Amino acid sequence: MSPTAHNFAADSSLGAAIQGLGWQDNSRAQAFADWLGSLVLPHRLQADSVRAASADASFRRYFRVDAQGHSLIIMDAPPDKENSQPFVAIASLMQAAGLLVPTIRAWDEEKGFMLLDDLGQHTMMQVLDTAHPDRNTGLFTRAIDALLTWQQASRAQVLPPYDAALLQRELQLFPDWYITQYRGKHLDAAQSQALQTSFSLLVTRNLAAPMVFVHRDFMPRNLMMPWDAQETRLGVLDFQDAVYGPITYDIASLMRDAFVSWEEDVCLDVTVRYWERARALGLLDHEGWHSDFGAFYSAVEWMGLQRHLKVAGIFARLTLRDGKPKYLADTPRFISYIRSTCSRYRELKPLLRLIDEIEGHQSVSGFAYGRM
Repeated sequence: MSPTAHNFAADSSLGAAIQGLGWQDNSRAQAFADWLGSLVLPHRLQADSVRAASADASFRRYFRVDAQGHSLIIMDAPPDKENSQPFVAIASLMQAAGLLVPTIRAWDEEKGFMLLDDLGQHTMMQVLDTAHPDRNTGLFTRAIDALLTWQQASRAQVLPPYDAALLQRELQLFPDWYITQYRGKHLDAAQSQALQTSFSLLVTRNLAAPMVFVHRDFMPRNLMMPWDAQETRLGVLDFQDAVYGPITYDIASLMRDAFVSWEEDVCLDVTVRYWERARALGLLDHEGWHSDFGAFYSAVEWMGLQRHLKVAGIFARLTLRDGKPKYLADTPRFISYIRSTCSRYRELKPLLRLIDEIEGHQSVSGFAYGRM
């Protein structure tokens, strides 16, 4: 038995369970064991049931632990790498708005451990019927319910602004990590100018939209099917990066997902459903969006393009810097999204040509690249 396992507890089953969580630092494993032990009685935990639940693209990890008659979630967020204060603040904001988010049962801010309600076993992503999109209408309706609840609660100066500086920093991830680091390409002066001109156009167009609360990663992997079948709300997770920004962002995230692609008719159908409800709530009183779905859908595409460029850069960084290559497998999906949107708009043709040069493709004028 290792010294760390010996320190965990006299109960070898608890030591084995904690060791099985894959700690890289024995001192952190011991700190976790001590913290978990302190919660056993007040929260009636079955400590040796602790097991991995999931991980995300950050340094956060999630465990599940059984309590009396139910289970709870533990967040492991090393404080030197993750700031959990936004998670706590935004969870409170979302609960006040009427969203189903985890209640925080315990939080050791200094050590970076948190005990949360377990919203469910399955994500929306896991129960989607990708082979029969028409069977997902109810799920997308529930996702729109959550999104509109969130947006209706919006107030300025509550969340960080999704401003030009942040949009530009996100876009810069694409040349810095995808083009230069991953593709190994070095842009000449003309290419760099074309890219920055396109970026400036994207930022200007997207910031013209009405501003609301933005989840910033609103997609089926972050929406939970609740344990209670009578609960009509989907649970909402991974909201710690929420900002105050363009209303087009979250609906673009939902329908142009990082991990699943839908045919254009599916994207249109769900976006129309969102548009009809959002305009009835007075959220789309902007430049004819209330009466012109085409104008609104165009704005969603432009917002989605900014996100796709950012995520392609993030996925390259996750692979090259953070040693998480699984994300790069979905990069072709984003390049397809980027090319599809650029092919639709005359102003984006220079960006399309640049992407095709990087990817080794020949542009096809007027053709919307379809589902991967």
